[in-house]
Amino acid sequence: MGMSQQSAPAVATPPAPGSQEKDGRTAQRPLALRLLARPEVGVFLGAVAVYVFFLVAAPPVREASSMANILYQSSTIGIMAIPVALLMIGGEFDLSAGVAVVTSALTASMLAYQLSMNVWVGVIAALVVSLAIGALNGWLVVRTGLPSFLITLGSFLILQGVNLAVTKLVTGNVATDDISNMDGFNQVKSIFASTVTIGGVDVKITIFWWLFFAAVATWVLLRTRYGNWIFAVGGNKDSARAVGVPVNFTKISLFMLVGFGAWFVGMHQLFSFNTVQSGEGVGQELIYISAAVIGGCLLTGGAGSAIGPVFGAFMFGMVQQGIVYAGWNPDWFKAFLGVMLLGAVMINLWVQRTATRR
Repeated sequence: MGMSQQSAPAVATPPAPGSQEKDGRTAQRPLALRLLARPEVGVFLGAVAVYVFFLVAAPPVREASSMANILYQSSTIGIMAIPVALLMIGGEFDLSAGVAVVTSALTASMLAYQLSMNVWVGVIAALVVSLAIGALNGWLVVRTGLPSFLITLGSFLILQGVNLAVTKLVTGNVATDDISNMDGFNQVKSIFASTVTIGGVDVKITIFWWLFFAAVATWVLLRTRYGNWIFAVGGNKDSARAVGVPVNFTKISLFMLVGFGAWFVGMHQLFSFNTVQSGEGVGQELIYISAAVIGGCLLTGGAGSAIGPVFGAFMFGMVQQGIVYAGWNPDWFKAFLGVMLLGAVMINLWVQRTATRR
């Protein structure tokens, strides 16, 4: 009679402790590499290096009043660099940002002065104009599908010509009239251009606004749905639209945020100097974009932070004032900025490659 044989079930032998293999998905990278993966780390290291360099090369930098002045110069760049950075993370950029600052200031000054109205009316009207310019830029980009470079280059040229032509037509000069004696001037100046004394050192209020805007932008990027939308549309707008992200709304609103930044900086300039030169602002858009790029934002979109441009703007302010405090020829400023930009891009590239290397 045949007998059926049953084989004993196989028993899996557990691997010895510590012998488990870790693949690339579960392997934990060192803390240093994980930190280097952050887009703002490279610019932070660069900012520290620039600060130490001028601390040694320019002794006046060591004084508290000098640092307050450096931070002030940085803040006027940084307030605009933050919304420009958000726009770049969203995959676009704005070449009209520099002249839009002057457009905002001219609107507020001429409207209030020529109509003999409270300056608050001009300030509010300037906000509406600045947001409208941003909305128009964004709408043209999403409706036409043309690169934002071309759309905002056109806006840049239009605003540059309008600024000069309208100012000459209304005032008969290239600058606006002094508005320091008008109603509401002191109230508005306390918000946009006042000075706070801390420990005997005069500190401009724009420094506090700069840090506040950076904190809010960081929270928005990392803790809100809108922040996820920004990264999504910058990474791949078609994929973002496929999962329900309102791509058009996100892009238009980012251009409007740049308009808001232009309005704020324009109000600061107006109420700091009481008048505005209509030909100013040309070239500043490159400073804002450079601060964002140095801060780790990619021109291709989808990557970056709001903290990185803070350090990028600080580097610009540090170099701009450090050259003066060191007694060097200020004509070298732009050359220093060019070297700093190229160096920062190379450092960011090295940091990213190091961070992703196993």
